Amino acid sequence: MKTVLVTGAKGQLGQCIQKQSKHLKEYIFLFEDYDTLDLTKKDQVQKYFDEHRIDWCVNCAAYTAVDLSEEESNKAFSVNAEAVSIITEQCNKYGTRLIHISTDFVFDGDINEPYTEDALPNPLGVYGESKLKGEQNIIETLKPYFIVRTSWLYSEFGANFMKTMIRLAQERDSLSVVNDQIGTPTYAMDLANVICEIIRQNSEAYGLYHYSNEGSISWYDFAKQIFEYAQSNIILKPIPSSDFKTKAIRPKYSVLDKTKIKENFNVEIPFWKDSLKIALERINE
Repeated sequence: MKTVLVTGAKGQLGQCIQKQSKHLKEYIFLFEDYDTLDLTKKDQVQKYFDEHRIDWCVNCAAYTAVDLSEEESNKAFSVNAEAVSIITEQCNKYGTRLIHISTDFVFDGDINEPYTEDALPNPLGVYGESKLKGEQNIIETLKPYFIVRTSWLYSEFGANFMKTMIRLAQERDSLSVVNDQIGTPTYAMDLANVICEIIRQNSEAYGLYHYSNEGSISWYDFAKQIFEYAQSNIILKPIPSSDFKTKAIRPKYSVLDKTKIKENFNVEIPFWKDSLKIALERINE
C-alpha cells in the first residue's frame, strides 16, 4: 500500500482531507501537525522521511494570518517558504509526489477577469510574498509536484469567515462587510475531494493549478448568503474597503480560472452557494 503524508492536519483543510481519505482505502494516510512534525526543523523532517516510505505528501501547513504577517514576516517566510524547501528536498530524495496548497493572494487584483495559472503574480503583502516564494522553491527544485492555489477557504472546521459570521450574528444586531473585494469562496471539503482525486488517479499531470468553487462574489454577498441560509435577522451593511482598514492590502479581484484542473482531472466543481448550504448543514449535524 502507498503512503500519503498530510501536514497541517489540524487545520480546516487537513481535517477535511481526514474525512475524505476514508474513501481511499488502498492508501495509508499519516496526519501530522506542528506539534508532531515541525516542518521548519530540517532534522525532524529528514528523520520523518527516513523512517517512513512517503509516496505522496500533501502540504496543508501554512502561516495564514494575513495581517499579522506584516509584523511577523520572519515567521511567515519560515513556514510558507523555508519549510517548503525542507519538504521539497526530502520529496526529491525519496521520489515523493508533492501536492502543495497556495493562495489567490499571490495576485494584486488589478485585472477584471479570472486569473489563469499563466498570469503574472504580484503579491501586495507579506503573506502573498511568502506563499509565492514557497511556490518558487518547489518549481525550481522538484518535478513531481502539484501546486494548487485556492481562495476564501471555509468549512465546519477551524476558524474561518463563515463561522465568524455565524458567531457575530448571535452577538450583534448589525454588521458592516466590504463589498468591493471580489473573489470566490471555497468549501475546504470540495478542495479535499479534488486533492484525493489527484492521488486516486495516480496522476503525473504535474504543474500549477487553480481551484475554488464556481461563481464570483464580494465578501458582503458571501455574508448575506450565510445569514440567509442561517435565517438570521442581523442587519447587514455594505461598505468600501477604504472604510475597513487592515494592516495588509487585499487584492480587489482574485477570481481563479479553473479550466485546467477541470480538464486534466475531469472534476465537476460545485457552485459556491450549493457548497455553502452543505457546510452550514454539517455544522448543525
